[in-house]
Amino acid sequence: MKKCLLLVISACALIQISHAQTSVTAEDSMLKDTTSHETSIGGYGNAFYQRDNNLETSTVNLERFVLFVGHKFNSKFSFFSELEVEDAKVEGGEEGGEVALEQCYIQYNVNPTHFWKFGLFIPQIGILNQNHLPETYNGNERNRIETLVIPSTWRELGVSFNGSLSKLPVSYSIALVNGLNSAGFEHGNLIRGGRFEGRNASANNLALTGAVDYSYKKLKFQISGYYGGSVGLSPREADSLELESGIFGSPVGIAEANVRYNSGRFSFKILAATVSIPKAASINRAYASNTPAMAFGGYAEVAYSVYKSKSSDSKANLMAFARYEKLDLNSDIPTNGIIDPTLDQQHIVIGLTYLPINNVVFKADVRMQTTGDQNPALIINPSPTAPAYETKNSFVNLGIGYSF
Repeated sequence: MKKCLLLVISACALIQISHAQTSVTAEDSMLKDTTSHETSIGGYGNAFYQRDNNLETSTVNLERFVLFVGHKFNSKFSFFSELEVEDAKVEGGEEGGEVALEQCYIQYNVNPTHFWKFGLFIPQIGILNQNHLPETYNGNERNRIETLVIPSTWRELGVSFNGSLSKLPVSYSIALVNGLNSAGFEHGNLIRGGRFEGRNASANNLALTGAVDYSYKKLKFQISGYYGGSVGLSPREADSLELESGIFGSPVGIAEANVRYNSGRFSFKILAATVSIPKAASINRAYASNTPAMAFGGYAEVAYSVYKSKSSDSKANLMAFARYEKLDLNSDIPTNGIIDPTLDQQHIVIGLTYLPINNVVFKADVRMQTTGDQNPALIINPSPTAPAYETKNSFVNLGIGYSF
């Protein structure tokens, strides 16, 4: 059965494309000002089954349930919010599960092409951060570059200005938000654990983010960046840990660029990103987190619509895709860090994406993973029942998703 599934998906997915978002949600209608309702309710969610072929174990999980509530006060002021539940439930004493606000902000429209955001929002970094509805990306799992190198759905508190030029197909955004917390940096997860996400965020350190998007016919180009401090402690506390504090103290820098193309049936996207943490040695000395000085990642994805309904009553669309991901979460390690070859990874994902209608999706994919060997220096008190580490593994994923 497994071999048959692999052969079917492989045959269909030699050419993959990243399809453009075609669904319309309550949030889209508010953003485009096409709704007549003052208050809008929407949301999205997904669930999937995964088979780990090395461990010979399977899991099934309701990964996300997100409820959107928005309100249009008048032509100038609107409110946007999303409440997310991860892994179906949260219970004390058990790992997993989260209830969190994904966004909560007031938008002020200066004019039809320029607006401000105030509150908890997602800055424009990469592709997935602002385009993460299940039917807008291929594969059941979000790509690892925009999950680990660039944390996915990365929201912080601050103010943002967004606009577009009247005479050129250029849009842009710039934001001032709270910085990161280097005490939360984790080996294997890079800066992901250092996000505040709106909860008791330190305003002693801040961050600037910006993005420019240019469209040319069926191509889209974007560059984006982030620069911010990661130590929000008081000067006394920071000095005791020998950490550089201040607004941009112990900085983290991120640079990202991507290209997208969509012709209707065929599409592709390419993205590359780097993370720089020049004070990684000081962070390691303070928190023993094995933080790297540099990390990078990139992916290329192609997709092709092998079936697209020609009926005006049906929006059915079947796409085959393939994606190659390369990342190294410790490409440069300070002298007090330990290299971990398992964080130097390659992933090949091939699969099918089927949308019977624009807002409902069924997915099937196989992810093939290759990493470096384990470093014995990082293996502390290994479990006697732990299986031997294998540098190659594959995962079969089947799932569903929706938005409204």
